[in-house]
Amino acid sequence: MAAVAIEDEGAGEIHWRRNLAVCAGGSFTTIVAMTVLLPFLPLYVEQLGVTGHAAIVQWSGVAYGATFFSAAIVAPLWGRLADLYGRKLMLIRASLGMFVAISLMGMAQDVYQLVALRLFVGLAGGYASGSTILVATHTPKARSGWALGVLSSGIMAGSLVGPLIGGVLPAVIGIRGTFLASGGVIFITFLATCFLIKEGPRRRVPKAERQRSGWSAIPDPRPVVAMLATGALLMVANMSIEPIIAVYVGQLVDDPADITIVAGVVMAAAALGSILSASRLGKLADRIGHWPVIVGALGVSALLLIPQAFVESAWQLVALRFLMGLALGGLLPCITSVIRHNVPDRVAGTTLGYATSSQYVGQVVGPLLGGFVGGHIGMPAVFLGTSVLMAAGALACWVARPVGRETGSS
Repeated sequence: MAAVAIEDEGAGEIHWRRNLAVCAGGSFTTIVAMTVLLPFLPLYVEQLGVTGHAAIVQWSGVAYGATFFSAAIVAPLWGRLADLYGRKLMLIRASLGMFVAISLMGMAQDVYQLVALRLFVGLAGGYASGSTILVATHTPKARSGWALGVLSSGIMAGSLVGPLIGGVLPAVIGIRGTFLASGGVIFITFLATCFLIKEGPRRRVPKAERQRSGWSAIPDPRPVVAMLATGALLMVANMSIEPIIAVYVGQLVDDPADITIVAGVVMAAAALGSILSASRLGKLADRIGHWPVIVGALGVSALLLIPQAFVESAWQLVALRFLMGLALGGLLPCITSVIRHNVPDRVAGTTLGYATSSQYVGQVVGPLLGGFVGGHIGMPAVFLGTSVLMAAGALACWVARPVGRETGSS
């Protein structure tokens, strides 16, 4: 029965490079399609009949956040089903679901349909997180940090390119045409996933092993719990600045017309730094161990956050955010590798699904926390408070690191 089968650890490694290429390319295109709407979302909400500045902003926030909300809920479920029925099947499901949902967004008639479709994208999608599970379980463990770094670069590049395309394409083909074009690109990803990704043969799991599932199957859950918390902390660090960035940049530039441009550059600087460093730090982690890289990245980012609270020009902030991106770029690949090394194959997808959910939680908590602290205490406090959190995370990871080998029972 497929429901009681898991991947043989060595099977399918002959295909892992091609799988990585397809997953990285597919994750890039799906993230582009997910984020392409950011520049014009309020305009589309207004086209759908919402009037009044406050209502447009509110519905834009609801529509944008709906995807993360639903994705956080179902990520462990899709991870569990990937363990039971195959990782490739989950990628096929995700790409097909996103093709349908994003294409239909271009045909929405009111804001309620748009929000419902955004919820559906979160429920049915998850190509990038599914790719992480497939790459983590099909790549030789000695190369997992590098491979996951390449995949992470593709994901972050998509989040960087998507809004740029979204700022240009609607003027050429219209907002509705942009959604249809995005759906068409995802359909190509669907076809590539169907015909190019290969999974190895599957073996039956002994009954004694099947009786131990979920957390009970993990020999030592402490490293896994530490990585779930670290993933959430990473997203908090990246997202806490979002609610205050425009206001903070406004204090650093002389011309108000430059605020949005400089704010975009500040956000892009961190993403660019992460794109450049992810595979390199992943390769370094394969050589010296994942825990030293995780602790070092958290500690360096904590230090880099302190001067961000006291910058006197926008370009100082851009440089510091770029350096912080370089430091944080290897975190997600290392987090995934540590989880992969410390859980059996039969529950790898489920556990990585929980990791995805924890990161979505960080994406929600980060802006809320940053906005509250920035509004009630002051904007420098956002950077200093996040620095304290990152330093605490570095200390906690140093304490939680296993003594001896990094890998757990598989």
